[in-house]
Amino acid sequence: MALLNSYDEWSRLREVVVGSAENYTSHERELSFDLFHHDNLIRSEWYYPRLTAPGSTSGADGGANGGQGPGRRSGQSPIKQRYVDELTEDIEGIAATLRSLGVKVLRPLPLDKATVEVRTPAWSAAVVPPLNLRDNTLVLGDEIVETPPMIRSRYFETQLLTPVFAGYFASGARWTVMPRPLMTDASFDPSYANSTIGGPTEPVRDPQPSPYDVGFEMMFDGAQCLRLGRDVVVNISTANHALAVDWLERHFEGRFRFHRVHRLSDSHIDSMVLALRPGTLLVRSEKVAELLPEPLRTWDLIVPPVPEVNNFPQYEDDDLILTSKYIDLNVLSVDEETVLVNAACPELIRTLEQARFTVVPVVHRHRRLFGGGFHCFTLDTVRDGGPEDYLA
Repeated sequence: MALLNSYDEWSRLREVVVGSAENYTSHERELSFDLFHHDNLIRSEWYYPRLTAPGSTSGADGGANGGQGPGRRSGQSPIKQRYVDELTEDIEGIAATLRSLGVKVLRPLPLDKATVEVRTPAWSAAVVPPLNLRDNTLVLGDEIVETPPMIRSRYFETQLLTPVFAGYFASGARWTVMPRPLMTDASFDPSYANSTIGGPTEPVRDPQPSPYDVGFEMMFDGAQCLRLGRDVVVNISTANHALAVDWLERHFEGRFRFHRVHRLSDSHIDSMVLALRPGTLLVRSEKVAELLPEPLRTWDLIVPPVPEVNNFPQYEDDDLILTSKYIDLNVLSVDEETVLVNAACPELIRTLEQARFTVVPVVHRHRRLFGGGFHCFTLDTVRDGGPEDYLA
């Protein structure tokens, strides 16, 4: 295994971890899930079917215990097996494409079918497999950082990456776990969800008391970061995020500079802005760029046109939709010239080709159901780039 080295989003990719959807059976509506998906919990028209499925139990009464009981947990929304099968097929296609481009692909341990929930002294939750790997891990240079999760069902997800992380540690990498939150209802800062940001949403219920309440805690995902050599742009929307960035700044003092942007989204920014190479950003809109640190406002912007037709699969009323129409901006760069893009996005493909990128179209059908694109599903561990100063 090569030495861990990942400072940016665009230099030549040598090694990457690709997620797994094996034994993905359901989503569970409870407080942490609703807060995490806040920006997309809207009832709508063509791009946005409603999130709450008919007959399901919303997060409004799921409780910290997730509605425990015999059989299926209340608040769980089953995922049809054909979607999981097709997602697994598409993930294998992503992995095969990366291998064909000379990238070494690593995989997490699969979720065992018998593991149906996770439990702590404060709560229990249905478990999901290690699919969106970008979320609960942040790789900065030669260090793996397991971040404090924001969704209860994913609390122990990084344990399924232990063989990968241990391999890099044996080769000399640093390996750090940030403080783990108790994650009672009182741990979550609801101010973003309770604001008018993001438009009308389904209500998020009042937190329920717990003997383990300690107030707001660190919660943060790696996908809130844009890595630019020695600089890291981080999105902060809640007190939970701010506490985590305080920790990161102290831990990496002298090694990385963190630049805070506020409420660019509810959490993740990798469907808002991605750096494709030094001096070039892929952004959802020019307004997004106006919120970035001043040095980045001078970079060239690629703003894809609105899709001419709806190329998303059509779903049934009981299917939960977790992403916005912009999910396909979630591309993955293999090097400064080569980008993996969803094959269902001809407008984005044409736009990138006009900017002289080599586009590799890859099939990814159910990104709206599983909340992630190519960048979300992958964790780049070895790239050629180093701690350059791109914001000087």
